[in-house]
Amino acid sequence: MQYFVVMIDYGRRGREAIVDPEITRREVVSRVASGEYRNISFIHEIADCSVEDITADILSEAAIPDIGATGADLQASHFDHIRDLRKHESA
Repeated sequence: MQYFVVMIDYGRRGREAIVDPEITRREVVSRVASGEYRNISFIHEIADCSVEDITADILSEAAIPDIGATGADLQASHFDHIRDLRKHESA
């Protein structure tokens, strides 16, 4: 049997352990990514008789990738800069 324990920290209001044997790893990642699980203290994977702390793994899987500026954004920024220079030249 395998299940996950997600410990949520509510600060002064205490902590809550969410344990649902029906939930899969994919569902835990999905709930972290959606923001349903916030202020996570830890996430443990319980499999047979072993416990593994997988907090870092789940948080990295749930992270939204940082997408840098595209070529179109850089070109638009360049044109805005040129327009601003022209504006200040005439003033």
